[in-house]
Amino acid sequence: MKILVVGGTRYFGIPMVNALLAKGHDVTIATRGNAKVDFDGEVSYVIFDRTDSASVKRALDNKKYDVIIDKIAYSSNDVKALLENVSCERYIQMSTCSVYHEDHANISEDEFVASEYPLEWMGRITDYAKTKRNAERAVLEYMDSSVCTFVRYPVVLGENDYTGRLRFYIEHINNEKPMFVDDLNEAMSFIYEKEAGEFLAYLADHPLSGAVNGCSNGTINISDIISYTEEKLGKKAILDENGDAAPFNGLKDTLSFSTEKAREAGYTFLDLESWIYKLIDFEIVG
Repeated sequence: MKILVVGGTRYFGIPMVNALLAKGHDVTIATRGNAKVDFDGEVSYVIFDRTDSASVKRALDNKKYDVIIDKIAYSSNDVKALLENVSCERYIQMSTCSVYHEDHANISEDEFVASEYPLEWMGRITDYAKTKRNAERAVLEYMDSSVCTFVRYPVVLGENDYTGRLRFYIEHINNEKPMFVDDLNEAMSFIYEKEAGEFLAYLADHPLSGAVNGCSNGTINISDIISYTEEKLGKKAILDENGDAAPFNGLKDTLSFSTEKAREAGYTFLDLESWIYKLIDFEIVG
């Protein structure tokens, strides 16, 4: 298929593009031109600012693709600038589990329905959840919901994570720096970077309509991350309410997501325990 990937040159976009190439797809990557990657095959590039409708129009000139995978739709205005200037048979948006209004165990896709959300045209504001809800909703102004997929992930972790969220705990324990953790005994879901990319690519060949959750099977307590790191480093975490605020703070209950819809489409996610402790080991050494 002829596939346009908007974004895709960093983090889990790289295994996504490699998986598309392995399937023999014709991949064009739209970027700002700041990065080139040695993918496992040939890709084409177009350069534009996806927040600027005129820039998108100059680059794409109303071209049509079989599939668009939009990894960086952060707002409704982002969607508008893209979809008013290009068309496709199917559209896959990298959304987020942050669109859900309440945190609890086994959240299902129907707990946020984009078509029922009141659309606001807006740019990239600091309220991430609100802008992403509007990004989903805006797509439906241009395409029928039956040919749209909204992929919702929790926090993505991996060896190439540039956010340093998992590394925060390891560095604070290793350097004996105080940290403030307010959710020690709460559990949450994650997804590994490689499967985060590969599931997006899988959806190009296995169409799903509407929203779909993706995450590794199982959860981990924040206290487990800390205690495992303490054991590996031979040091104790310094927990202090005046310390640096931990990145996963704020959990009030188990936070996990149903992946039944993905399983019904034939995709099985990894067990969390198969990679999370290896990743902590990697971060400790690295």
